[in-house]
Amino acid sequence: MTDTADAQNPLAGVLSADQVDALVNAAEDLGEGRHGVEELLSRMTQAVLERALETEMSDHLGYEAGDPAGAGTGNSRNGKTTKSVQTLQGPVQITVPRDRNGSFEPVIVPKRSRRLGRVEDMILSLYARGMTTRDIGSHLEEIYGSRVSAATISRVTDVVADEVAQWQSRPLETVYPIVYIDAIWLKIRDGGVVANKACHVAVGVDLEGRKQVLGLWLGVSEGAKFWANVLTEIRNRGTKDILILCCDGLSGLPAAVNSIYPETVVQTCVVHLLRSAMKYASYTDRKTMAKDMRPIYTAATVEAAQLALEAFAEIWQTKAPGAVLAWRNAWEDFIPFLAFTPEIRKVIYTTNQIESINYQLRKITKTRGSFPSDEAAIKLVYLGIRNIETRRGGELGTGTQGWHQALNAFAVQFPNRLPL
Repeated sequence: MTDTADAQNPLAGVLSADQVDALVNAAEDLGEGRHGVEELLSRMTQAVLERALETEMSDHLGYEAGDPAGAGTGNSRNGKTTKSVQTLQGPVQITVPRDRNGSFEPVIVPKRSRRLGRVEDMILSLYARGMTTRDIGSHLEEIYGSRVSAATISRVTDVVADEVAQWQSRPLETVYPIVYIDAIWLKIRDGGVVANKACHVAVGVDLEGRKQVLGLWLGVSEGAKFWANVLTEIRNRGTKDILILCCDGLSGLPAAVNSIYPETVVQTCVVHLLRSAMKYASYTDRKTMAKDMRPIYTAATVEAAQLALEAFAEIWQTKAPGAVLAWRNAWEDFIPFLAFTPEIRKVIYTTNQIESINYQLRKITKTRGSFPSDEAAIKLVYLGIRNIETRRGGELGTGTQGWHQALNAFAVQFPNRLPL
């Protein structure tokens, strides 16, 4: 395995064992233990960067330093400037060559850049995991000896603004069998006042069973107009049809769906409904109540579910009237679930697919007392989603076989609406 990896690495074998031993001895001469190694790595980083910059200058001018071929070319070397750059080995002082025409644009250490790319990547990674800008600054100073101000870190994270805009407007799939919508609440400053705003997250499951976060939308309040704008945006980005939209208690959403996607079925989250009912039961009664509710949501027909609900009401009306009322109030939103086959019921039974994402996003955002702007909030949530998608790969929890069975059931339940 190691031999294969080394063969694929163009830098493998650059340093022989004897050369590595010589470097270790040099590190011991520079200082004891870790300090000697750090000093050696810092000097090596400086030497590599300066040599690379000299090579870039030669490529730019078309001749090496001191080569007579450069005479009369109209441009030449013009001394050097010194600057400090932040690296993973800490701050490093380097000299950067200049040309007389001022046209040299180095790539490895760009003009006005004070940080190498991997340091910026580390800042973005720590920020996406919920660390504040000041915490990141303290971490970099403690681990790498690099002092980076909170303002600088904020500017580094601002570079994702264009990436967020592109991500929010990227083309979507033509058809999603399922779209889940849920929200997390964030505190955001608005006109000098901190307001609670819902950050709505839409997750689509494509024809391959892969989850995709379709977008993020902030809103102080929900309503048909708000949801119409969200769904119109999704449609304008290429999604022509959504078979089932799963949500829980989002005001105005069903009416908006009917206006934009008239054939889409809006389905309430069954697990949310069960939780709403169970909160009215004592801890010792919850297991029994859960057992008594099962015949309702596993019923083969609406009529059978209605009979099961009446049986449940007879048992619990006196002990937990709120649980019975929860079912009656949600009945019209629940019963579309009963029209689906077991394969489809299994994958739309709950919004856990999106709740797991929102749970991780809440862990990231809870470190913030409040956000200074909508843009700052969206930036952090987007970086969190990017981390989650990279780490988890977007696989649907039902598994490949389960999804294929569900997709076949979708094709039967919704004829002529899935692309062949």
